[in-house]
Amino acid sequence: MTVDQAAGPRDTAPRPGHVPVVIVGAGPVGVTAALLLARRGVRTVVLERHHDVYPLPRAVATDDEVRRILQTAGVQKEFAAIARPARGLRLLDARHRVMAEFPRAAQGAHGFPQTSMFDQPELERLLRDALARAPECELRGGVEVVGVDQDGDGPDGEGANGEGANGQGAGGEGPVRVAYRDETGEHLLWADAVLGCDGAGSLVRDAVGAVWEDLRFEERWTVVDVRTSLPVRCWEGVEQICDPRRPATFMRIGEDRYRWEFRLRDDSELGHERLRDLVAPWVDLAPKADFTVLRQARYTFRARIADRWRRGRVFLLGDAAHLTPPFIGQGLCAGLRDARNVTWKLARVLQQGADERLLETYESERKPHARHMIRLAVAMGWAMTGGQDGAAAVRRGLLSAAVRIPGLSTAAARDLSPVLGAGPLVRRRARWGGRGLVGGFCPQPWVAVDGRRVRLDELLGDSFALLTAVPPAPSLRAVAAGLGARTVPVAGLGDDGRLAAWLREGRADAALLRPDRVVMDVVPSGAGELTGTADWASLLHTTRSPLPSRRSVEESLSRSATR
Repeated sequence: MTVDQAAGPRDTAPRPGHVPVVIVGAGPVGVTAALLLARRGVRTVVLERHHDVYPLPRAVATDDEVRRILQTAGVQKEFAAIARPARGLRLLDARHRVMAEFPRAAQGAHGFPQTSMFDQPELERLLRDALARAPECELRGGVEVVGVDQDGDGPDGEGANGEGANGQGAGGEGPVRVAYRDETGEHLLWADAVLGCDGAGSLVRDAVGAVWEDLRFEERWTVVDVRTSLPVRCWEGVEQICDPRRPATFMRIGEDRYRWEFRLRDDSELGHERLRDLVAPWVDLAPKADFTVLRQARYTFRARIADRWRRGRVFLLGDAAHLTPPFIGQGLCAGLRDARNVTWKLARVLQQGADERLLETYESERKPHARHMIRLAVAMGWAMTGGQDGAAAVRRGLLSAAVRIPGLSTAAARDLSPVLGAGPLVRRRARWGGRGLVGGFCPQPWVAVDGRRVRLDELLGDSFALLTAVPPAPSLRAVAAGLGARTVPVAGLGDDGRLAAWLREGRADAALLRPDRVVMDVVPSGAGELTGTADWASLLHTTRSPLPSRRSVEESLSRSATR
């Protein structure tokens, strides 16, 4: 049964202008989503208001998990050429004395520097170049999306008869209609799914019927991007000035590129003399010095999250779903995590006939993580400003004491990728001892393949994977085959035993990895079987190639589930 056929007899004929996925917005999140879908053979049309990349810098920081996503999208080598590793984050007091330091490693668990600085227009150009090389992707610039409509409310149970399985009932009422206009007139596309990557003012969010939940942070800041050859005093990381009178952020972005962010007390223009005073702790700005302001803009930093991220086959990603203050550099990162999470699930439904309920796990997995990151950013904002109420002095005192707790810096540095909570695709159970692996990421060491040194994900491919420290039982091999998972023994990979040690630490003989490299399930030491096949088998069961036939998949999964 194809996706179009799932809607019933009235929709069985192909519609003119049909495309599997329409993506609204060609920023980094939208283009990355298109590239990730292209790797799985899913065709997309990306609709973008502008003809070219927005030329001024906005996002400037990313982490190692997101660099792993860019690796999957096929642009890691190009990104490495424009990225600059950063040492981490420092909190400074009003006199620029170090209150706390949160170091970031030169190589994190994902195989990349834990923090990297970059110029967003450069990232967008290399993403667009990759998009142009992908035959599955089409970018239509200079267009305005004017409508996104679908017949049913979707598999969240609010439409039709609420069946919500395999595209039938709720969410199976027909393709999504996307109307847009360009210089030649108005046009209509019919899509099996729509990804709304159209920013804070999202039209797609209105189509979903979502409203903002305010997470109680709103401040006006001035952002100044500069190019200079002058010697600038910096420690090659991000500095947050925790001064309620004049909080600020400073970072080096490139060889001669720097950014300052200031919360000013009025809306007056930031003149040259005022700027000289503000940047004096970092650089001596003499008259007529080589100091070019590339951009000076006022922003309102907000903390918000949409109350729903999906309706039927229409999804919200990035700023359309969540807004975060920039203080921990996770705004763009959150959007790229959205893209990684939703695309493999959507491809499995569209290409392989997986259960429609698989798509429900996008919001249930990503929304708690996004909320967590926004709260961390808000907490950092309050640390910098002290707040605006009578408890500000108390908070500043607590901060000064808290940042001196041994181990806090290390814990804070790890908290950017907390494990996923229990759910259909995260089989959590009472811990059997050691550190639980399920819900966290598999590390990505360098491995040896045919005499070549490659990163682990290049060996594993784009689907599920089973990493084993012991020979897998026949039933385990059958489950792996049913998922299309590659079985990889960790011994002899040339990774200095890192993956074997990771399994030992988690007291597991094997780990089943999802396509996004989250550990979905494990074989506990000595158990021989996965712990929760029955929980996820029905969602991942597929009805179409390239995986085995429906009967063989059902039989292999059922055997494991009943053991």
